[in-house]
Amino acid sequence: MKLAKLPDRTAVRITIALTLEINARLTAYADVYRATYGTAEPVAALIPAMLEGFLAADKGFAKASKIIGDTP
Repeated sequence: MKLAKLPDRTAVRITIALTLEINARLTAYADVYRATYGTAEPVAALIPAMLEGFLAADKGFAKASKIIGDTP
């Protein structure tokens, strides 16, 4: 699994719409997460960590953030 076990976290709620295909893949990912770590997490709890990993790996975003001075 590329995604590590989730840490304790505080969340901000947002609403998004997904295609049926993405929802099915996320559900399958949650199943693999449960099999890997022995802990069931809802898809909604996994998405923030997945997005964080995606943003951290996006070199174009990192470069642009530095240019506009919006680096966290």
